[in-house]
Amino acid sequence: MSAASPDPYFDLILDEDLKKNQWPQKLTAYQKEGGNMSLMCQTMTREMFEKLKGLKTSSGGWTIARAMNTGTLYPTSFVGCHAGDLESYSLYKDLFHPVIEAYHKGYKMDGSMKHVTDMDVKKITEDLAPSTKSKIISTRIRVARNLSFFPLNPGGSRATREKIAEHMDKVFAKLPDDLKGDFFRHTTMSDQQRQQLIDDHFLFRGKDKMQAASGYHQDWPHGRGIFVSKDKKFIVWVNEGDHLRIISMEQGGDVRSVFSRLSRGIEAIEKGLKKCRTHGRLHDPYSWCHHLCPSNLGTAMRGSVHIRVPKLIANWGFEKLDSLARSKNCQARGSSGEHSEVKDRIDVSNWRRLGFSESSLVQDMIRFANSISEEEDKLK
Repeated sequence: MSAASPDPYFDLILDEDLKKNQWPQKLTAYQKEGGNMSLMCQTMTREMFEKLKGLKTSSGGWTIARAMNTGTLYPTSFVGCHAGDLESYSLYKDLFHPVIEAYHKGYKMDGSMKHVTDMDVKKITEDLAPSTKSKIISTRIRVARNLSFFPLNPGGSRATREKIAEHMDKVFAKLPDDLKGDFFRHTTMSDQQRQQLIDDHFLFRGKDKMQAASGYHQDWPHGRGIFVSKDKKFIVWVNEGDHLRIISMEQGGDVRSVFSRLSRGIEAIEKGLKKCRTHGRLHDPYSWCHHLCPSNLGTAMRGSVHIRVPKLIANWGFEKLDSLARSKNCQARGSSGEHSEVKDRIDVSNWRRLGFSESSLVQDMIRFANSISEEEDKLK
């Protein structure tokens, strides 16, 4: 009986040349054609590949071929490269450092700059105007975190993911009362529990070709799970991409309440993890919090509000709104996330991550929400 064909939405499929540790001919064709290419495609050269192809990280055996596979198979992916462990960023700095500087504009990788994390809610000094608050449907702030004693998920295995889930099961059981809830494993949740998580729009389900090409959907659904607090305002995705995606949210526009809950949740999780191991977070004190995708380096935070601006959408169109958002260090998306349909509301969030504190990025989002609320009020 023949083996089942690999599923491109979940299984790791390597480019045929990269599988042999050879320069991918597809990349030559993409670069010759030009056009819309990933940051990896714009940065990688044959000379660079030949220089790096014989190297492997000491902790996870991560190679340059694995690092660049996503952008080789899918040249229009925005970033196109992934790290398998912390060492990837230094061993393959010829690729990663220019990509990081291109994505996080203004941040220099020459050692002259340092990322600082600051989750102090008192540092949020901007306020949503009353008119803005009246238009906001919900507020959601999330961060990604990785555990320093495991490889990043593209370089991980079923065993490491399951071990992470086991650690988190113990951590969740010890959370303070206001954050307590239930941890649902993808492999053991009931049909009723799964449907409720779907109805609540909480469940992550993988199935993404570009993500699968990095390797982090392998062995799906083993080692994956979702924690949901009793009040459904604090959620943690386990091994969706990075080890943890920590989410705080609630209806309305009380940004400080959402941020404060997130800060307390992160602190409680780190405290619990330190009882499991010496270090709770994958963090280089001289540079940034590390994540599997260069786009998330730094805060790995997206602070967002869903805001009703039907007249702006009708009069300006989404493209103009997003262009204005980018000019204000923010991003506009459809109400269900990137590439989703835009009707009477949009999702507004910070764009910057690296080199800026969490509290300052939340203020980017607040200022932009106020500005488009004012423009909405001017239209008849």
